[in-house]
Amino acid sequence: MSICVSSCLPLRKGMLLLLCLASFSLWSPWSVSQAREFDVITNHWLVELTHGGGPDAARRVARDTGFSYVGQVLGSDNEFHFTHRAVPHARTRRSIRATRSLSSHPLVKTAFQQSGFLRSKRGYKDLEEMLTMNKQEILRKAKPRFDIPNDPDFGKQWYLMNTGQSGGVEGLDLNVLQAWDMGYSGKGVTTAIMDDGIDYLHEDLKNNYNADASYDFSSNDPYPYPRYTDTWFNSHGTRCAGEVSAAKGNDVCGVGVAFGSRVAGLRMLDQPFMTDLIEANAMGHMPHVIDVYSASWGPTDDGKTVDGPRNLTMRAIVKGVNTGRHGKGNIYVWASGDGGPNDDCNCDGYAASMWTISINSATNDGTTAGYDESCSSTLASTFSNGKSNSRDAGVATTDLYNNCTASHSGTSAAAPEAAGVFALALEANKNLTWRDLQHLTVLTSKRNSLYDSNGIHHWKLNGAHILFNHLFGYGVLDAASMVDLAHQWRGLPERFHCKAGTVTGDKDFSFSKKLSMIINTDGCVNTKNEVNYLEHVQAFVTLKASFRGAVTMYLTSPMGTTSMILSQRPNDDDDKNGFTRWPFMTTHTWAEVSHGTWTLDIVMEPVIGAKTDVGHGIFKEWTLVLHGTKTQPYANQPADKMRHEKLYLVRRAHESGVVQE
Repeated sequence: MSICVSSCLPLRKGMLLLLCLASFSLWSPWSVSQAREFDVITNHWLVELTHGGGPDAARRVARDTGFSYVGQVLGSDNEFHFTHRAVPHARTRRSIRATRSLSSHPLVKTAFQQSGFLRSKRGYKDLEEMLTMNKQEILRKAKPRFDIPNDPDFGKQWYLMNTGQSGGVEGLDLNVLQAWDMGYSGKGVTTAIMDDGIDYLHEDLKNNYNADASYDFSSNDPYPYPRYTDTWFNSHGTRCAGEVSAAKGNDVCGVGVAFGSRVAGLRMLDQPFMTDLIEANAMGHMPHVIDVYSASWGPTDDGKTVDGPRNLTMRAIVKGVNTGRHGKGNIYVWASGDGGPNDDCNCDGYAASMWTISINSATNDGTTAGYDESCSSTLASTFSNGKSNSRDAGVATTDLYNNCTASHSGTSAAAPEAAGVFALALEANKNLTWRDLQHLTVLTSKRNSLYDSNGIHHWKLNGAHILFNHLFGYGVLDAASMVDLAHQWRGLPERFHCKAGTVTGDKDFSFSKKLSMIINTDGCVNTKNEVNYLEHVQAFVTLKASFRGAVTMYLTSPMGTTSMILSQRPNDDDDKNGFTRWPFMTTHTWAEVSHGTWTLDIVMEPVIGAKTDVGHGIFKEWTLVLHGTKTQPYANQPADKMRHEKLYLVRRAHESGVVQE
């Protein structure tokens, strides 16, 4: 006999697929051998904790390991039901990787992936008829009802549906199929690709091309078609456009993340030099028609450039977020940069702006690519290319002259994917503001299987119980989770800006002398700019050093979250300019309380291969600016803790006093 508490998924009349939640069964040898012939492996786990801890501890384990918490088993304080979205509902083999992830957690005693097996209502079917239903039929019927696109290159689009192709991790993708299955395709949303033009005659783009919202700022005409070169150098924008809006089911190339959305071309990169005016005009072009602006470019990624938007461009961006989309604000998506580990995207004033959503990239096996920059301003990640040497391991998308490619890569590929996910969210809720979308990104992005292969940057919890990573931000975008929460979203309290304090005066620092400074703040309490709950935090710093690239900076919040706001840049040998009121920004303290002691540590660290052993610097000024809300940001949001675990945990943290006003 077997003792089992089950939840049942009907397969057909008289048949059940039972997912057992019990950890004990009494089997006869015959019944075991018979059952194994028809067993399937589910995406459900029984997890036993080492020392109890109840649901709160179990939720923490689920969050840390990329699982979803379902509930207690039989009211136990140490046995719980978890699921894993990245694992198929029914499969023939156990997921060793997922189980190992659970088992290695210090709070987990045992983790067992559940089998699915047959049960019958006695009297409906006889045993002989029951046994004719083989395992393949069970697997087929247990699969989710996603409509798999039949476009010829869809199988190469592992970032949309990762089945392990090109050496990737199965299930490590944007979870767009489930969002599509919910009925979202980006309909009614326009994304502008600010780049080198779009091949708007391409069969996979022409029906989604928004000609009225397009313009060529390089040639000053309404036809942003790419300029021909022998090397196809100007294919960049066309490739990005296909990631967003390539048509579905037309037998051409692959599918866009938001295949029902429209795409506009803003050609503005194809001239010898960029100007503030060209940038500003592009970013302010038709702000009530264009919803999302996608930018896969920025200052030179050479590891020594410190640059950002000029006056007109900054004015265009600020105007866009304040008045665009009829007051809801335009969405500016920015690729975080391709300068690699020797650069820091906080030195890129576009990606590090609080008005933009900075997107880093992950590979198909969950690590960062060699070209990825990291910084504390990165909000989330999507995907760039695979680890495989195969030519098909890149991002599959449209290419010039009605061609297709599977070798698009870089954070250039990551930003348009994010733009496509945001288009799905805007279809789900057209009233979302630019801030709403940033909050949704924080709350619905997932750790999934992302990790630092170098073992340097680990996942950490901030003071509001949200998991973040210096490389990946708050995780990889999850389209289904985002549209689900977006559909129910109820808006946010008003945003304020608090100048928390300033430290001035010449202060020396060197390799042997770290500089630490503090600012105590009450978050501008009882003023019109009171900020109690944080969104973005900026540290405006002025300093000079004999070797700028040796300077690292760390900002620690009152709740103990430390953000590395500047990492070492070995190629940056500047000894004259330094930083002048440069706005280093962090998103790592999201939803934390603002008031208390903030600490800025400035450290000079030796650069390998550079003559920096006698390095020194002079600090001039630090101003701390806090951006956020006076009242709890999520107090009025839907409380469905099962589907929106991160939102639930932050609210619990606020309400339980872990985060206090």
